[in-house]
Amino acid sequence: MNGINQAVSGGSVFRVDKFVVPANAREEILAKVRMTHELLRQQQGFVQDFLLEQFSGPGEFNLVTIVEWEGQAAVDKVVPIIKAAHERSGFNPQETIARLGVKADIANYQRIPGM
Repeated sequence: MNGINQAVSGGSVFRVDKFVVPANAREEILAKVRMTHELLRQQQGFVQDFLLEQFSGPGEFNLVTIVEWEGQAAVDKVVPIIKAAHERSGFNPQETIARLGVKADIANYQRIPGM
């Protein structure tokens, strides 16, 4: 665990959200992802983001988003900002995911030193 604790104290943090999105939910999910990423891009500590859609292969997840932040402090600051923006707009990510039958795997990652 020591390596993980050291990693969290410095360096980029990558938020990786992986989704299994049914075809009939694709457009609504993409609209919500785009809306959220527009907000993310305006936040201090944002580095870059990617929205990826699977086009071949046997993988389970067909939509992946990746956001790179300068560090954990940026992530800690942005979480309540995004949550408040979603509340103001009436968007509840958990409810939307459940309603549309989307499966989500969401976590923060860091680079492995020396790689």
